[in-house]
Amino acid sequence: GQAAGPWGQGAQAGGGLPQASRVSVYDNVPSSHLDATSLSESEAAGVRERRDSGVGASLTRPSRLATPVEQLPALAPTPAIHGVAPRQQPDAGQLNLLQRLSLLRLTAIMEKHSLSNKHGWTWAVPKFMKRMKVPDYKDKTVFGVPLIVHVQRTGQPLPQSIQQALRYLRSNCLDQVGLFRKSGVKSRIHALRQMNESFPENVSYEDQSAYDVADMVKQFFRDLPEPLLSSKLSETFLHIYQYVPKEQQLQAAQAAVLLLADENREVLQTLLCFLKDVVDLVEENQMTPMNLAVCLAPSLFHLNLLKKESSPRVIQKKYATGKPDQKDLSENLAAAQGLAHMIVECNRLFEVPLEMVAQSHNSYAEAEIHPPTLEDLGTQLEESGATFRTYLEHLVQGLQREAKEKFKGWVTCSSADNTDLAFKKVISGHPLRLWKASVEVEAPPSVVLNRVLRERHLWDEDFVQWKVVETLDKQTEVYQYVLNSMAPHPSRDFVVLRTWRTDLPKGMCTLVSLSVEHEEAPLLGGVRAVVMDSQYLIEPCGSGKSRLTHVCRVDLRGHSPEWYNKGFGHLCAAEVARIRNSFQPLIAEGPETKI
Repeated sequence: GQAAGPWGQGAQAGGGLPQASRVSVYDNVPSSHLDATSLSESEAAGVRERRDSGVGASLTRPSRLATPVEQLPALAPTPAIHGVAPRQQPDAGQLNLLQRLSLLRLTAIMEKHSLSNKHGWTWAVPKFMKRMKVPDYKDKTVFGVPLIVHVQRTGQPLPQSIQQALRYLRSNCLDQVGLFRKSGVKSRIHALRQMNESFPENVSYEDQSAYDVADMVKQFFRDLPEPLLSSKLSETFLHIYQYVPKEQQLQAAQAAVLLLADENREVLQTLLCFLKDVVDLVEENQMTPMNLAVCLAPSLFHLNLLKKESSPRVIQKKYATGKPDQKDLSENLAAAQGLAHMIVECNRLFEVPLEMVAQSHNSYAEAEIHPPTLEDLGTQLEESGATFRTYLEHLVQGLQREAKEKFKGWVTCSSADNTDLAFKKVISGHPLRLWKASVEVEAPPSVVLNRVLRERHLWDEDFVQWKVVETLDKQTEVYQYVLNSMAPHPSRDFVVLRTWRTDLPKGMCTLVSLSVEHEEAPLLGGVRAVVMDSQYLIEPCGSGKSRLTHVCRVDLRGHSPEWYNKGFGHLCAAEVARIRNSFQPLIAEGPETKI
């Protein structure tokens, strides 16, 4: 679609009203859920090439090229509620509810089959509330960095260079006999690691040995500070495949997978889909699910790493005899059998059983966010004759008041890349925090506004496509855009009502937007995300510079409240930093590095 008028990008949705006068159609949503999103809109001349083409096909960020809508590959329908359309993917509140149900289901299964006298173990509910000290990972880029830190830095839990490695293996190496089993060359693997650490966004694996790259991927998972199956749940997964009857293992594994942190679950799904592609060519590479699992299980479960609680005497006794410990043997076998099972069942493993949703139908339906129609917005205000334009004007005025009061009452957070980050809890029925990210930009306000409105393709590599659904006036429109996600996860589709102002006092510009329902905006992406608040304030700060502030709260669907609390603010800060850097191309871009 072609946009009308001089402006055109998008954002997430306004949220800058002072607490006393805040207007939000989402305030009455039950408190069972949260927010977040890769927060941004989209802009470009129509459509951009997807970074991934389904299950593990292409895992790299696309070049900044437009492609026709009809050429976009089909979206992978995962992760999903079994039998539910992608549009109904759980939002934060619903996912939180499903996780509670999964814990109950898993507890019932594990307690039934614990048989502590027979097997010498008892299952305990994993402790999810334990707070850990967070080390500083500034000296590390790819290896040895927690997945959530990758999310905070880039918006995705797998570094781009590791995604590129999987893409290279999938595109060029699936026919290699003994992939992941045959060892690579130590010196070359070390060189690959060094290049990943130095240039994570610009690594090329062309002409590299399949075995070197596969070993490097294995080392990435081995070097994670905690196992991919997480410290809290690794033992649970082992027990599922040691003691739970085969016919119930999938059900138990589905419940355990849903309890993983979002970033762990997403990476696990990406990896399992890739490994399923390897297995599909077993006649050429001779790697069955069990063969692959034997090679990778130690790295995913961290089985062979000595546990901290083991004393030197215990370790000496265990290994001095030269005899394998029976418990270790049992765990290794369970890990291999479990991983093989998960590879085979990767398409079903991440489904939420429909009966689980049905079990709590009322609570599940109550937690869902429903974007209003344009007609609905006027009724949200206690003013006679109020329309959606009145509602938008309230948002703009609220943002101006916040700016005049210098955003009083916000809690400052640490952030990277010379950005300022803060949050505020909104007094409403929805517990979602409102985030605020600010940065100084080397451009005047009107130019920055245009960059945000119509030039998203210059600063957001996740942008796929966009269109103006309806032009309401010269500065107001219904706008639809799609943001890509890490393969094989579904892209996010946004439909927002947005308005912008360039005639405000002191040379300020604003853009406010929020999600709405519109009959002419069918789903373009895999999941319909909800922009609850998104407001951009752009203030002149001398010498042709601007101060860009973005206030927002967004529910991407498919993420838990914990993920939003840990990662969303960092994504906000990263977004404004990308907008700033888009005016500094020599700083924002580096040369591609070939290894």
